[in-house]
Amino acid sequence: HTIFHRIIKGFMIQGGDPTGTGQGGESVYGKPFKDEFHSRLKFTHRGIVAMANAGGKDENASQFFITLDKCTHLEKKHTIFGKVTGNTVYNLAEIGDLDTGKDDI
Repeated sequence: HTIFHRIIKGFMIQGGDPTGTGQGGESVYGKPFKDEFHSRLKFTHRGIVAMANAGGKDENASQFFITLDKCTHLEKKHTIFGKVTGNTVYNLAEIGDLDTGKDDI
């Protein structure tokens, strides 16, 4: 189980770190794995689920994020692997409106 350790209003929520700090998490492969991009998968709307990385190429581990809006600036920088569907997408709007700590900017 993990928590969403980062919420950035209008941008994304991030989870997948077993330490809950945003600093941890290991890939199921035991090492970071390569990015995968497909021309039909794009950050065009709220609810896109993708791998978070340490800012560079092929640095995927356990952390992921869910977009709260369109994020086209992330194209070909993060591996998309899912989307939130159905009424659950409305819960994202509520999560994105939660009060956050000073470290969530």
